Amino acid sequence: IFLPSFQDLFGVSMVVPLMNLHIKSLGASHTVAGIIGSLYGIMQLFSSPFVGCWSDVVGRRYSLLACILLSALGYFLLGASTTVFLFAISRVPVGIFKHTLSISKALLSDLVSERERPLVMGRFNAASSVGFILGPVVGGYLTELEGGFYQTSFICASIFLLNAGLVWMLPWSEENSGSREHQQANKGTDSFSAKANCDLHSKPANTGAVASNSVFQSPWAQVATVLTRIKGIACSDLWDIFLVRLLMSVAILLYYSNFTLALDERFGVKPLFAGYLMSYSSALGVLAGCLLGPITRLYQHNTFRILLHSSTFTCTLILLYASALSIWMVILSSTFLAFSTTIGRTCIIDLELTIGGNEASGTLLGVGQSVTSVGRIVAPLLSGIAQEFSPCGPPSLGVGLALVAILIMNANKQKYCNSGNVKSKTQ
Repeated sequence: IFLPSFQDLFGVSMVVPLMNLHIKSLGASHTVAGIIGSLYGIMQLFSSPFVGCWSDVVGRRYSLLACILLSALGYFLLGASTTVFLFAISRVPVGIFKHTLSISKALLSDLVSERERPLVMGRFNAASSVGFILGPVVGGYLTELEGGFYQTSFICASIFLLNAGLVWMLPWSEENSGSREHQQANKGTDSFSAKANCDLHSKPANTGAVASNSVFQSPWAQVATVLTRIKGIACSDLWDIFLVRLLMSVAILLYYSNFTLALDERFGVKPLFAGYLMSYSSALGVLAGCLLGPITRLYQHNTFRILLHSSTFTCTLILLYASALSIWMVILSSTFLAFSTTIGRTCIIDLELTIGGNEASGTLLGVGQSVTSVGRIVAPLLSGIAQEFSPCGPPSLGVGLALVAILIMNANKQKYCNSGNVKSKTQ
C-alpha cells in the first residue's frame, strides 16, 4: 500500500507544476486557466464524501481500482490534449475520482488497530511525501525534451496503471471470519503483519456492507446507501473536529500563500532560496512521519493531547514567522513547522476515525478531504485581502484562526478525555 501511494504522488507531482504552462501554450487566457483550476477543486470538494462513502459500501478493492483506472484515463486524456477543450475534459475524471490516497488511508484503517493507526498513517504520509519531493524534479527534466509535457502525462497514466496492477495483486480475501477480534489482541509488528494478510473487507462486512454483495447491488441501491451514510455523518457530533480541521488547514495555507513574495519583500530573498526552503520543509515532513511512533508512545497514545499540543506549537511558529526580524528566524520556524503540521494532520485524521468509527472510515476521510478543499478555496481569498494591509497579513490572520481552533479543542476537552470517546489506546 505504501508503494502505490509513493508512485501516486510521484506521478501527479510530475504533471501538476507543468499544467499552467501547458494550458497557456494552448492559447488559454489567465482567466480560463483559473476557471479550469477552480472547477477541478469544486469537483474534488463535492465528490470526496460520495466516493469515500462508496468505498464503505462496495469495499476498498473495487472502489480503489475504479478510482485508479479512471484517474489513469484522465491523465491519458491530458497527454492527448491539444486544445483547451480537451484539457478541460481531461480534468473531469481526475476531479471526480482522484481520491486514491483517501481510500488507501481507509484501507489502512481497516487493517490496523487504533493503537497502531497513527504510526502507520505517519509512515504512509512519509512515503507519499517522498514521491511529492522527487516528482517535480523528474517532471522538470522531462519537460525540457521535445513534447515533454505529453510524455510526462503518459508516464503518469502508466504509473496509475501499474498501481492498479499492484492493488489487484494485494492478498484480498472474501472470507468473513472473526479474525478481527483476534487481531485486536495482537501487539507490535507481528500483529501488523498478520493484519496485512487478513480479510480486507472484514469491517465493512461486520457493519452490513459486505463488499462481495454490495458491489452487485443496483446503482440506485448503492446511491441510497451512500446518501444515508453521508446524512448520518452530517447529523453526528463531529462538527467540532471538522471545524478544527478547517481552521488549521486555512491557517497553514495562509502561511504558505505568499511565502515567496513575502520573503522577497521583507528580507530581499530570491525565489530560488524560497524554493529550497520549501523543499527542505517537505523533507523534514517525511522525517516527522517516521517519528510518529516514538511520539505517540511518549503521549501514551492519547491522540487528542498530541493534536492539541501540535496545534499550539503550529500557532506559535506561525506567529514567530509573522514577527521574524531575520531570515534565520524564518528558517527556524519552517524547520519546526514541518514537524508540527505533519503530526497534527495525522492526528486529526486518527481522531476523526476514533470518534466516528472505522466502519465508516471511507465516508469520514471523504468528508474530511472536502473540508480541506473548502480551506483551499477560502484561503487564497483571505490571503489576498490580508496582503493588502501587510506582507505579514496572511500569516497573522493564520495565527488568529489557529487560536480559535485551539480554543475549540480546549472547550471540548472533557468530551474527548472523560466521555470515553478518546480512550487510552494502551488498554
